[in-house]
Amino acid sequence: MITKDMIIGDIIRQHPVTVQVFARHGLECYECQIADLETLEHGAGHHKLDINMLLTELNSSLTSPT
Repeated sequence: MITKDMIIGDIIRQHPVTVQVFARHGLECYECQIADLETLEHGAGHHKLDINMLLTELNSSLTSPT
């Protein structure tokens, strides 16, 4: 389960399927140097994204068939 206090880079390394969710929202986190330091909550706030919506989509991507 992905939580708002997780580091973005860790999320992407542990769950590569989440790259699609980040990209859909215009977030190129997989290329960002800050991704290894920034929490999901901070990144969402910085990009003015609703953290609850982003969490829902990210966690849904983990259970969706590829």
